[in-house]
Amino acid sequence: MNNRFSYPALSVVLLAMCLAASPAHAHGDDDDDERHQKHDHHQHSQDERDRHAYTLNNPKLKAECGSCHVVYPPKMLPAASWHEIMQHLDKHFGTDASVDAATQSELGELFHHEAASRDETRSGKPVLRITETHWFQREHHEISARAWRNPKVKSASNCGACHTKAEEGRFGEHEVRIPR
Repeated sequence: MNNRFSYPALSVVLLAMCLAASPAHAHGDDDDDERHQKHDHHQHSQDERDRHAYTLNNPKLKAECGSCHVVYPPKMLPAASWHEIMQHLDKHFGTDASVDAATQSELGELFHHEAASRDETRSGKPVLRITETHWFQREHHEISARAWRNPKVKSASNCGACHTKAEEGRFGEHEVRIPR
């Protein structure tokens, strides 16, 4: 048996195999992409919804905070921010939102344990407005100033104006309807 082995020929074959399996080549072949696009889109959609879904099942949180505005999930601000807010409820964004000591303690604990892990400070002080966090600004950068001024929206803090499931703690892009 004549076993002729050619390194240049083997190199060409291996290079061709690597290119055929590479991600750049895979993008050019969209047959599989089309078949799996619906599944991938569904999975991405579910992941997106889950990433922006929060459990808001504390009755005192709903009663005290939800009586004036949508209940903001504790994960939207870090613990230092919630602590600062809870310490000044008598001056809560121009309103006296004071609560009894037991409720303040319970909500303070909730905010502390369920707060965002990211640090949000401006000039060394905790950020008190969700709309001033890096996360919020990144998520809403494409919203025009005109949309924020819409009388149906009023301000960036009115989450429920656009997030149709905000009352349920759902803030994903698939539940957004910007009023016209």
